Amino acid sequence: MKSLYSQLPAIDSLLRDPALQPLLNQIGTAFTTRQLRDMQQEAREHIQQHQALPDWHASWPDEALRRSQQQQQSALRPVFNLTGTVLHTNLGRAQLSDRAINAVANCLRQPVTLEYALDDAARGHRDRAVSALLCELTGAEAACIVNNNAAAVLLMLAALAPGREVIVSRGELVEIGGAFRIPDVMRQAGCELVEVGTTNRTHAKDYRAAIGENTGLLMKVHTSNYQIQGFTHAVAEAELVAIAAEHQLPVITDLGSGSLIDMTAFGLPAEPMPQQLIAAGVSLVSFSGDKLLGGPQAGIIVGKQALIDRLQQHPLKRALRVDKMTLAALEATLQLYRQPDTLREALPTLRWLTRSPHDIQQQAERLMPALEQAYGEDFSLAIAACSSQIGSGSLPVERIPSFAITFAARDGHGSALANLAQRWRSLPRPVIGRIQEGKLWLDLRCLDDEAALIQALAP
Repeated sequence: MKSLYSQLPAIDSLLRDPALQPLLNQIGTAFTTRQLRDMQQEAREHIQQHQALPDWHASWPDEALRRSQQQQQSALRPVFNLTGTVLHTNLGRAQLSDRAINAVANCLRQPVTLEYALDDAARGHRDRAVSALLCELTGAEAACIVNNNAAAVLLMLAALAPGREVIVSRGELVEIGGAFRIPDVMRQAGCELVEVGTTNRTHAKDYRAAIGENTGLLMKVHTSNYQIQGFTHAVAEAELVAIAAEHQLPVITDLGSGSLIDMTAFGLPAEPMPQQLIAAGVSLVSFSGDKLLGGPQAGIIVGKQALIDRLQQHPLKRALRVDKMTLAALEATLQLYRQPDTLREALPTLRWLTRSPHDIQQQAERLMPALEQAYGEDFSLAIAACSSQIGSGSLPVERIPSFAITFAARDGHGSALANLAQRWRSLPRPVIGRIQEGKLWLDLRCLDDEAALIQALAP
């Protein structure tokens, strides 16, 4: 072992090695020295445990460069989303349009009028540009932007009903991913939850009976990530608004995903739209920016001016406000909705959701020869019909017809599929599919660049 320890090179000699010069140029002497010391310590521990030098001992400069490149690799790596879930929460949900990406880049390159009013050189409000667009698109009097829809719900409750009762149907006490529960948010906002009705049926009389002197508001929650079917009844927003008006109470609605267009026009299931609820008289409506809207992560609140003013003045608003990048991306995304004829092509989310199964099948047929050549010896490949889902709690029981390329191990061992999936996740640009029914499925609904996929999967 003493002989092995003596073979470890000194840091000074390594720093003088010409092969290490690229790393020194890249990260400097201090970081390179720290990395070499870490490698030295790792080599000593390896000798102590295995009585042998580590495999990389033959070329310290190459190993140091490899480790440096690995450390500098971004944790947010681009992937091919072939899971069949369009708005995949774990993969970043909506992909921004080119217009939104360019808007973000522009606001990062130079100073912008984030909170500066050009007309009188005074301090402006950072939500102003996006607010005007949202009012135009939804018919609301005003709008407020926070960092996500959960924050929007928290702010509405904290600003409008602290220390007071909030009436919600028992069938709408939702929980979304990350343990966001309506009862928990109520407590954090300082409100008292009053449940009415039953899990499957709530009537107007239930709300009327629950309203008292300490009632602060009535709340509707769109059950976007589940559905109750069968013997059910719910009170529509317009009817709830009429009940609230009898007692001069506001009505707020958490729409969750929220869509600014009629999804049925594109052959997709209907989803409630903010402008419909505003027209029905709902006081405030909140929804997400990064789901069906197809923009950045944001919580959007639209509604009556007086109530929006209260939200803007609440201390939580500053803690929950968004930065200039989010506002730039959201404004650019909303601008696209002014041009409905080109929205489908301009907005990646809508383009993927509305791709025809025939188009996806043809894409699979174009990809098959290259993938057969690369993987046909060990796997049986086939084109199979499948169903994609929207994801992120949007229309949870609805499925969209699609096509996938499937891989089945010729030796019948399930471990071969797991190993293949792991290998693909380790690629410079990982390929993410799903294992189901003894096969590895690559749902092609969200694939734009066929050539890039073939290059990524080349042996």
